[in-house]
Amino acid sequence: MSKLKAAFIFISPNPDNESTEKWCSWTHTAGVDLLSIGVASYKEGVEAAKKAVAEHGCGAIELCGGFGLRGAAEVAAAVKVPVGVVRFDVHPGLGNVSGDTVF
Repeated sequence: MSKLKAAFIFISPNPDNESTEKWCSWTHTAGVDLLSIGVASYKEGVEAAKKAVAEHGCGAIELCGGFGLRGAAEVAAAVKVPVGVVRFDVHPGLGNVSGDTVF
């Protein structure tokens, strides 16, 4: 069985409008190579997911709880790999609201 490459995409507000390209890092374990990617919006999340699949060969995407139902649906529609979602009814990093109310 080959080693899985996966991406974890998390929402991180970007008040200084800095480049989110630097918000990426790899974690390598015996069973999975995990690319962690921080994004500032659902739009960036969709683009990051596409890039993770096309350029990095990721075969699965996991989304943080900051992605609401709409955000998760947008990412899932954009890629042809399984997409999982960590669930929060409200996310503490977004002021205790769903990403759906922010983005």
